[in-house]
Amino acid sequence: MNRLINEKSPYLRGAAHQKINWYPWCEEAFERARLENKPIFLSSGAEWCHWCHVMAKESFEDLEIAEILNNNFICIKIDRDERPDIDRRYQMAVAAMGGGGGWPLSVFLTHDKTPFFGGTYFPVKEGFGRPGFKTLLNAIAELYKVKKGEIIKASREIAEVLRQNSVTVKSDMDINPDLLDMAFKMIMDDADFEKGGFGHAPKFPMSGAIDFLLGRYYLEKDEKLGHFLKNTLYKMAMGGIYDQLAGGFHRYSTDPNWIIPHFEKMLDDNIWLLKNYADAYSIFHDEFFKQISFGIINFIRDELHDENGGFYANQGADVDVDDEGGYFTWSKEEFSNALEKEELEVLGAYFLHDEGSLHHNPEKMVLFIKESVDETARKIGMTAGRMEELIERGKKKLISERNKRQKPYVDITIYTSLNGMAASIFLKVYQIFKLEDLKECALKAIERILNDYGEKGVLFHSHNIKAMLDDYVNFIDALISAYEVTGNKRYIIKAEDIMKECINRLWDKDGGGFFDSEEDIMGIRIKGIDDSPHPSANSLAIIILLKLSKILKDTSYNGYLEDIIKTFVARANSMGIHAGYFFTGLNAYFNMYEITIQNLAPDNLKKKALSFFYPYKTIRYEDGGEKIIFCVNGVCHEPFQV
Repeated sequence: MNRLINEKSPYLRGAAHQKINWYPWCEEAFERARLENKPIFLSSGAEWCHWCHVMAKESFEDLEIAEILNNNFICIKIDRDERPDIDRRYQMAVAAMGGGGGWPLSVFLTHDKTPFFGGTYFPVKEGFGRPGFKTLLNAIAELYKVKKGEIIKASREIAEVLRQNSVTVKSDMDINPDLLDMAFKMIMDDADFEKGGFGHAPKFPMSGAIDFLLGRYYLEKDEKLGHFLKNTLYKMAMGGIYDQLAGGFHRYSTDPNWIIPHFEKMLDDNIWLLKNYADAYSIFHDEFFKQISFGIINFIRDELHDENGGFYANQGADVDVDDEGGYFTWSKEEFSNALEKEELEVLGAYFLHDEGSLHHNPEKMVLFIKESVDETARKIGMTAGRMEELIERGKKKLISERNKRQKPYVDITIYTSLNGMAASIFLKVYQIFKLEDLKECALKAIERILNDYGEKGVLFHSHNIKAMLDDYVNFIDALISAYEVTGNKRYIIKAEDIMKECINRLWDKDGGGFFDSEEDIMGIRIKGIDDSPHPSANSLAIIILLKLSKILKDTSYNGYLEDIIKTFVARANSMGIHAGYFFTGLNAYFNMYEITIQNLAPDNLKKKALSFFYPYKTIRYEDGGEKIIFCVNGVCHEPFQV
């Protein structure tokens, strides 16, 4: 066993049996590299990552490669979910060197942590446009021996470029609603009106941009935009990226039609898509969006929810590294064996199509919907009602059959950032669908994090890893949501305490905005607004600072949120869709709806106020009085009173 056996991360522990002398990220490894005059090989990946497991099987479990690594390198492995701050910096470095990005990330460093070469997946033998890993290791080991000085010089030049690129300068742009029109045009330039979504393959849902566009449609009622949003949400949910049997979305689609996914299911993707679909239901009143919302909820509760409180990080892509997506896909024989004749006729016509065949395994197929029930029923000569009945009956049989298979691994790590997202959005969706168990799940998750916070006196990302910006901002958002739903002042007091801690640790006092963490690798501290893929923490911070300002009547928060806007607005304009949620924050800044619930107001009016849908609203509670007071843009009226 190597040094990873005692790590908390399941991904790191999974490599503990390998013959490589792996270190976790620690100063001991860098000191040993300095003393032994060796370069460092850094591998970053995740338990859910299919190609990480492929490279592990092909290369890291190969005894000859292990020997080359042990003799010539100091080897470090990190879990990118556990240490997103470290991974983010080396992703930037590899991208700057022209090596692309993604996982597994493979980077070669000097002993002072500066990178000099990197890429992602390297096959054992030359292929996929990449050199063979064994050949690459031998070449780098030899080069480091004879040209170490040149390598160190080049690596420091790379680090300097990264430092310069990480500097963000405040804009002197006038902050006004016209910026939203510019953002809308830029985002819609990427829109795929035919197939839905944005850009070409691979296609990610881009939930931050969808959130912004849903809010804009609600305010502007642009029918062309409404058509695009409905088409996008329909096409995604009918595609193979959505699990047609058990609900929930896979991470992204490898094709422009949303058919063939990368099969991992992430909590952050699903929780933000839940918000997209629930908001869309509130805006368009389309029962299909409610159905998909419930499908996501069921997946999260069935697979990613801890009964003791909290939410797990993800469900992996596959069970066997040689059978990618095997749990979720079907051969025609497996499909037909699970169903009776009439069910097979209906579900085959509805779910089973040639375009769903996997490229690497054509016998296996992804289930997706080409046409509506009405259209399919007409083609096979059946009533829509009868077809719906057979679909539901057949789906239960397919789920029962699928449940006999070994399920993909679930990473049961409780991350504060992900639990904050899930709790906050469950509480927002509770206000739409009135599902009491959503509220209970969310509050239990919040209490689990609060108990840990109370014991240790500081917020953590997971285990003993200090909280990063994602953790702070998403957990504060959850606490604010808990206060808005329950009226319990304890939650808003905790939100204020943790916000002060976040400002103290991560606020950039010189440039404005929040750093992603306290980590200073290569002299780089990062501030970002890129949705990757969930909405960025600095963008969400605009909304939570705005809410704290209004709930607590503390205008000091306005200075911070306005600084964030000024710090990032120029970058957001250049990033467009990849900074989609920044424009949600900007829209909230101009359009926040304030609801004040007075304590003596009747319960039925309180419930009505909670269920009132508006894309940018905050709720505060006031002692005494019997009214529900609504204010927007500084103008108040009183629609509900005794």
